[in-house]
Amino acid sequence: MRELRMGCAMWTHPRWQQRLPAPGVRLRAYAGHCGAVEGNTTFYATPSASTVESWAAQTEPDFRFVLKPPRAVTHERRLVDAHAELAAFLDVMAPLGPRVHALWLQLPASFGPTELGALARFQRHLPAGLRCAVEVRHPAFFTDERAAVQLERVLGRIGAEWVPFDTTVLFDGPAADPSEFEARAKKPRVPRRLRALTEYPIVRYHGRADADRTVAGWAPWIDTVAEWLREGRSPTVFVHTPDNAAARGLARRFHDEVRAVLPGLPPQPIPEPDEPMTLF
Repeated sequence: MRELRMGCAMWTHPRWQQRLPAPGVRLRAYAGHCGAVEGNTTFYATPSASTVESWAAQTEPDFRFVLKPPRAVTHERRLVDAHAELAAFLDVMAPLGPRVHALWLQLPASFGPTELGALARFQRHLPAGLRCAVEVRHPAFFTDERAAVQLERVLGRIGAEWVPFDTTVLFDGPAADPSEFEARAKKPRVPRRLRALTEYPIVRYHGRADADRTVAGWAPWIDTVAEWLREGRSPTVFVHTPDNAAARGLARRFHDEVRAVLPGLPPQPIPEPDEPMTLF
């Protein structure tokens, strides 16, 4: 049986702890709760080399970063002639070593089947050994079977994964909270996709402001992830909520539910207490 790693969209949130650690150790505190994190901030700006070195120092070698390259690569150049930008980004990320679980290409919603040639050419120039995971949002990939097959064929040439962003629960029924209205304005509305292509599937699941609705909505993923583990796969699952305040705890709960189905699944890390210890 392989490993299941859980994570969130960020590693720090004001609601996660009353005694917020100093900036230089916040990732270390998060890594005590979750074994993976989405690298969303790298889409907007490449961090300094010293910042990346601090990320490596705060995490174990088997911690998983799923990193977005800069927006110039995916959104401005749309994967065309973007190798210099990608090489510069990967050079800065080098201190993370094996912690770079995958390069996450989140493509714009306008990137459709007619541009798959650009994706195929881009993939051919990726460094050897770099795992690639692609998230598409164009409706054709979800409604046109031929387009989906073409995408899978392109990804299969280098063993890349198709990353589903499951927002079906977020859009199920009327929004019940201001944070849900905001999330709906920003997130894609695409069908749920439960198919894995590789040994290392990656799932992004978006719930609701109500934790019970979030938990009820992920039921199909519990069964799917358990089956992947039985097949020898090693999935990474990221849990989102509209304001992400409950995401860290929910990520751990998801792991617990999978482990209830598969008792042999390795346990999660035991986090340190968020609040300072007292004498009484």
